[in-house]
Amino acid sequence: MVGIDPGTVFPLGISLNFFTDTGFWTGVGVIAGIYALVALGLQLNVGFTGIVNFGAAGFMAVGAYTMAILVVKTGLSFWLALPLSVLVTMAFGLIIGLPSLRLRADYLAIVTIAFAEIVRVIAQNARGLTGGNQGIFCDFAANRCYDDTWRNISDTIQGWLESLGWSNPEGLFPLLLVVWIAVVLVTFGLLYIQNTPWGRVLRAIREDEDAARALGKNALSYKLQSLAIAAAIGAVAGWFLALDLATVHPEDFEPLVTFFAYGLLILGGLANYWGVLIGSVIFWVVLEGTRFIGLPDPPFTEVRIAALRFAIVGVVLILVMAFRPQGMFGKREEMVLGE
Repeated sequence: MVGIDPGTVFPLGISLNFFTDTGFWTGVGVIAGIYALVALGLQLNVGFTGIVNFGAAGFMAVGAYTMAILVVKTGLSFWLALPLSVLVTMAFGLIIGLPSLRLRADYLAIVTIAFAEIVRVIAQNARGLTGGNQGIFCDFAANRCYDDTWRNISDTIQGWLESLGWSNPEGLFPLLLVVWIAVVLVTFGLLYIQNTPWGRVLRAIREDEDAARALGKNALSYKLQSLAIAAAIGAVAGWFLALDLATVHPEDFEPLVTFFAYGLLILGGLANYWGVLIGSVIFWVVLEGTRFIGLPDPPFTEVRIAALRFAIVGVVLILVMAFRPQGMFGKREEMVLGE
């Protein structure tokens, strides 16, 4: 790449600006970390427990809105609002799982995606509580915003970076650090519990639930615990998304969020936590990198270019499924769901 102007647009219409754009890499890193968290929870559910959870966006929304409402509307401390929002989200997971996990796997999928949409619709219409379609950010009368504490933390981290010689660190870089620290901690936590007797029971339930019950294991209880943990991780991802976007808005929790998480789960491979992290980075570099495709306008309007970007990602996923259906780091023997 030596001697090539990063702004050059080649005959295929691909600009190389993003290779040297630290803002691009920081933004991609943040969103990749957030979706990695979501997919880690889904990996626990789908890859290791054998339950299909399509409610990831709903759990993110509950976590983000609960945190924001507690801070902005009630004046609760940011540090108290975080664990309380996790507990509330876990409670939602248990409430959803209790009736649906007793039935076939497809019932849970239907119930969870319906739950996510119900949460989003309520957020759109409960204007007094959630701000409706305007979202929730600050209570200007009380001079209170949900990210006030985070801004102080971010400024402190930026000060540390400047003291280390980085004269002008990216504004999102502190969030990038914190998000990926959380991703690594959650990954190691899940790896640890997966190698415990509890984790082995989850695998047994995934492989043969009837056999696990015959051995005296309460399959429903274990599946509820798996769903509750995934909900808690989703709540954490919801906080970070709220801090990244500087608002909590219903459109940020559409079903597409869940489908994106499943996309990188497929890309990384089932039953492999590290694959989720790598899959998330690849997925978002491809998706966001396609923004730099330069095409003539007309006929390529912004809408058509956006559609083309998703088409490119779709082709990548199709090729992965065609040539390596277990994902980049998955194993064929782990693909037992639905067999």
